[in-house]
Amino acid sequence: MTRTLRIATRKSPLALWQSEHVADALRAAHPGLQVELVPMSTRGDEVLDRSLAAIGGKGLFLKELELAMQRGDADCAVHSLKDVPMELEAGFALPAILARADSADAFISNRFDCLDALPQGAVVGTSSLRRQAQLRARRPDLQLHDLRGNVNTRLAKLDAGDYDAIVLACAGLQRLGLDARIRSRLVAPDWLPAPAQGAVAVECRDDDPATLALFAALDHAPTRRCVEAERAMNRALHGSCHVPVAALATLDGGRLRLDGLVGSATDGRAVRADGEGDEPEALGRAVAAQLLERGAGELLGL
Repeated sequence: MTRTLRIATRKSPLALWQSEHVADALRAAHPGLQVELVPMSTRGDEVLDRSLAAIGGKGLFLKELELAMQRGDADCAVHSLKDVPMELEAGFALPAILARADSADAFISNRFDCLDALPQGAVVGTSSLRRQAQLRARRPDLQLHDLRGNVNTRLAKLDAGDYDAIVLACAGLQRLGLDARIRSRLVAPDWLPAPAQGAVAVECRDDDPATLALFAALDHAPTRRCVEAERAMNRALHGSCHVPVAALATLDGGRLRLDGLVGSATDGRAVRADGEGDEPEALGRAVAAQLLERGAGELLGL
């Protein structure tokens, strides 16, 4: 194989790591394939003085990469799947979802071991409405302040004393070799991650069969089933980074279990539901229906 595959990627250290991870997997699956990265800056990376919800959502991390594929400047793009909107733009597909890493959130502090150890009124940094909702439910006394930027930028703000603690994704820290910064993991069922957190996805044009075929070897079927259930729930709730929606699906003997949550980032109210099933899309819709029956619509403004 002599073709060169070009991967559009954001420029952050984590995005570059994820794209190199995909590139290495492609080279292993297709000896002789040349793979090169096309680093790009996105509006989501450039506007750091406002929350993602305020400037248009996580889709801002994708748009420039999709335009590069449409222009022919790149053949595919690599994303954190939790940043990918529930509905792809027309003309695009996700041919590969790689094996999921740690899906949990990380509690990070230089002085305190866990969330419950924080003193009254401590300052915690996160711009995620989902994390804010769960923090308010667990610790309504905390002061929650926005925190944007890449992983190293956020850690630097913590180290500068701007926050008593911050919350990030375990997977991102682990991929960057920063495992030691994790003081404790925030885990299910008490704490739920973003839908598809910890999973890396490849996006391609859906009219490029040669490129789509290259990624068949990278697709991890168990991960795809789990994240499809989570994303189906979020889709049925019209979820985005504008609303605090959390979900985690697990597999047990081939059967799926899905835990879902809709919360309020202002007062900590939360609605939970769970279910089991064999078909991801149907399970996601069923858990979303339970959440709506229990009052999630009011929290979502539906």
